[in-house]
Amino acid sequence: MNITATLEKLNAMRLQGFEQAYRNILDSAVQEKFTPDELIAHLVDAEFDDKYNRKLKRLIKTANFKQQVSIEQVDYHLPRTLDKNIVLRLQSCDWINKARDLLITGATGTGKSFLACAFGMQACINELKTLYYTANNLLDKMTYAKADGTYFKMLDSISKAKLLIIDDFGLRKIDNKQCNMLLDIIGYNGSKCATDFGVIVPVISV
Repeated sequence: MNITATLEKLNAMRLQGFEQAYRNILDSAVQEKFTPDELIAHLVDAEFDDKYNRKLKRLIKTANFKQQVSIEQVDYHLPRTLDKNIVLRLQSCDWINKARDLLITGATGTGKSFLACAFGMQACINELKTLYYTANNLLDKMTYAKADGTYFKMLDSISKAKLLIIDDFGLRKIDNKQCNMLLDIIGYNGSKCATDFGVIVPVISV
């Protein structure tokens, strides 16, 4: 058996996890501890995990979160009447697959953005494409897109996500044109209907 040729073929097929696990086995000479079926399972698991981890990194990078945080980091002891049971139920992301929306309200500094990003990170963990924008940034980008002729391309890109987070909503008054832009996101029929995804909107309560 030509081990070098096998490794080259694995690399050519981009089976990076499989290749690295195989190299580790060869280097540590632990192959004697595996039965044939265990060895195959080990190599397949390594490839599966590698592909998942690389996909997760891409999803997180694409989402462009304000902060990378997790549900496990949520503090329920702060005086903000946060219901842990509700948060844990939302952690399953079923509401996103059902295209339900989530409105997070609270005073400034109560962690609305933190919670929104934590739900967004959980969506990425569940392999759901997520996009994060502040309301001002989203509307500015859409305004520029209208000016340079890429408006529908941007709508199409947004519609491919499963979760859209619009943070800091209501900090700046929006005009009729911007209202129509938000309606365009909801009613866009490009590559797919935009209403097929979930939306998180943290809003400051007065």
